[in-house]
Amino acid sequence: MPTIQNRFEQAVEDSKKLSERPDNDMLLKLYALYKQGAEGDVSGPKPGFFDFVGTAKYEAWGKLKGTKNEDAMQKYVDLVKKLGG
Repeated sequence: MPTIQNRFEQAVEDSKKLSERPDNDMLLKLYALYKQGAEGDVSGPKPGFFDFVGTAKYEAWGKLKGTKNEDAMQKYVDLVKKLGG
């Protein structure tokens, strides 16, 4: 049986092949779950005020602070499956 790490890595590949591009809110959710699963809690300096995309990504990831890596990985896998991956 594949481990969560294997399923996560497969979901990352599957997310690149989705038939439709998710909307921006869904992309932020995918990004945040990916970063939390791959790296853990948000780190590094928050992007500057005029870096709107970078700030949105940083804040979305920050909302998952304290979520276990494995839990974030599973949520990422489930979300990619829901999107058709």
